[in-house]
Amino acid sequence: MKKISVLGSTGSIGTQTLDVVAKHSDHFQIEGLAAGMNTSLLLEQVRKFRPRKISVANRELAEQIKTEIPAGTEVFYGEQGLIEIAAGTDAEMVVTAVVGSLGLPSTLAAIEAGKTIGLANKETLVTAGHIVTALARQKGVKLLPIDSEHSAIFQCLNGENRQDMASLTLTASGGSFRDRTRDELKQVTVEDALKHPNWSMGAKITIDSATMVNKGLEVIEAHWLFGLPYEQIKVLLHPESIIHSFVEFKDTSIIAQLGNPDMRVPIQYALTYPERWESPSERLSLAQVGRLNFAEMDFERFPCLRMAYECGKMGGTATTAFNAANEVAVARFLRREISFLQIEDIIERVLDQHHNISEPELAEIEDCDKRTRDAAARLS
Repeated sequence: MKKISVLGSTGSIGTQTLDVVAKHSDHFQIEGLAAGMNTSLLLEQVRKFRPRKISVANRELAEQIKTEIPAGTEVFYGEQGLIEIAAGTDAEMVVTAVVGSLGLPSTLAAIEAGKTIGLANKETLVTAGHIVTALARQKGVKLLPIDSEHSAIFQCLNGENRQDMASLTLTASGGSFRDRTRDELKQVTVEDALKHPNWSMGAKITIDSATMVNKGLEVIEAHWLFGLPYEQIKVLLHPESIIHSFVEFKDTSIIAQLGNPDMRVPIQYALTYPERWESPSERLSLAQVGRLNFAEMDFERFPCLRMAYECGKMGGTATTAFNAANEVAVARFLRREISFLQIEDIIERVLDQHHNISEPELAEIEDCDKRTRDAAARLS
């Protein structure tokens, strides 16, 4: 039995991870679950998987649910609760699926404890990639990507020499507004933005997909995961999301990973690596798909992707500022405080004011994150 803890168990990736675990219940045991505010779903998960430890967002929620928790399960809360679920159980693997930079301290704690990381929290590498990857190397910890694009690249590199890579290409669906002009974006609503054409995801990542921030975060994550300079990391629009990403090698050969859009496939691969098990996912028929479409990325249409590349090449706290400004701007859009196009405007204005630190310590990253959030919250 492989023992697993899941950070962000009530979110999109977390629930699909538990779906995979349930389908292979004779191979997996859930040691810990960390959720945020959704205690009703967490309680369902606790009753089904019987973890030893769970965590919720705050002390009040922890007190509310204590009487409903079965004997043998301990309840924690807050950032320390996340760290306890990440590092304080017998889990061999920790799936980090919390949204945003909140996942950084717990991921570092899990690495420090020698846990294998199933990485679905790209913001961890975006905000502190140099620290996370250095610690993983020091501890001999595997970072197994769960994002479909990075899982695809990881699979394409199986048996290959990474030094033979010429470039890697992340594919992008284009999000909810891929067929709309910038003029048409002035009037879009929160409801419009949350209608992703291909994937079922949480609200924040769906908005990030529409702005192309998500792809920008993935570019930065790919830089840290696969050790390529930004000039060799490309993005290609691919509306069908069938080719999840591909690698070109020095001899011009290209290896791609294909499949129907279903996050359970990369999740299961991370959980079972290096083995491949049967999956409930629908098999891909290229004959039924008929045609695959591609287009070059337009950085004027998607300025957030341009900014992500610029911050990535700058390095240091620039990527921390990019991520923090976006998290605040998206939250404000979801609360209907700002318009859709103001998301990118706030990010750009925050970055214009940013004073970069090239090799930041963790405390400097945390300070940059806080200052950036305060600045993004004030802008209109």
